[in-house]
Amino acid sequence: MKRIWNYICCMLAIAALCAGQAVAKDALLEGEDYSISVRYNDKPCPGDAVFARMVISQNSRQSKKIKLALDKTTATLELYLGDKMLDKAEFYILENDSSRSSVTFLAGIPLSSWWNSDNSYSLKVCYKMTGAKTYEFALPFSLTYKKFVEETIPLDTKNTEIRTDTSPKRMGQIEKLNNILATINKGHIYQTKAYSAPTTATRRTSFFADRRIYAYSNGKSSTSLHYGTDYGVPTGSDVTACAAGRVVMAEDRVTTGWSVVIEHLPGLYSLYYHMSELKVKEGDMVKEGQLIGLSGATGLATGPHLHWEMRLNMAAVNPDFFTEDFTFSASN
Repeated sequence: MKRIWNYICCMLAIAALCAGQAVAKDALLEGEDYSISVRYNDKPCPGDAVFARMVISQNSRQSKKIKLALDKTTATLELYLGDKMLDKAEFYILENDSSRSSVTFLAGIPLSSWWNSDNSYSLKVCYKMTGAKTYEFALPFSLTYKKFVEETIPLDTKNTEIRTDTSPKRMGQIEKLNNILATINKGHIYQTKAYSAPTTATRRTSFFADRRIYAYSNGKSSTSLHYGTDYGVPTGSDVTACAAGRVVMAEDRVTTGWSVVIEHLPGLYSLYYHMSELKVKEGDMVKEGQLIGLSGATGLATGPHLHWEMRLNMAAVNPDFFTEDFTFSASN
């Protein structure tokens, strides 16, 4: 198969994909047999994610040969700081067109909230179509500066005991959750359009990636990172699914109380903590906006609230990031 690239160009999209969303970056590689277009967010903040939507399209008349190559394409998105690879994610297929002349892929990498804004970051796409040879191309990328909240939270005796609990029960619950969050089911694609907040409330009592110091009742302390967003809502307030998906956990946990975890995309999960009552069970399929529980103050909580969290490839990501068109579905 001939691979002659006539040009490689990157351009800013002229219009935002939806109201309030940052402008995305477009990259286009045009060849004789096939072309590759990539849309991605090139200047996210620490704690966000970088998602790349890649479309490989047939150009050549050698239709059978090219279609076979498209179907067998594998690719990875890689993030670097200088020459050091920080993380990578495999692309998975979002859709094939009816003629099988193009394939759309998606991949996402979580960005640590501890990373600083730096112009030494870069992205690379590596792909293989047929044969043993791997091809690659770079994508311009940088992080935008963001300052995070720092706070000290005093804990009473009850919450101190929960926070310092090392019992087999709590450790087993942590291991179970980690095993779920580490699972990547490539065929499980339930919603690609922008997600919504799980409550109509707007008052936030804590924010994503707050730097926390827990002051224990025994005089000791520990530091921690807040993995989600807390909404200050009265006990019994509706909690709804942020997007369509499959319930993979619905149970009472030592630290997070009555909790629900929903799978939305391969490696992408939403988590809802401290509820007073659950309205779903493990294995249920839910729609965006469907009632999944009632808020409360169960587990480690200093008052009634809803903790909403998003995890991508196990790492916590700013939930607000997913309320925009993070998969660039509106570009179709």
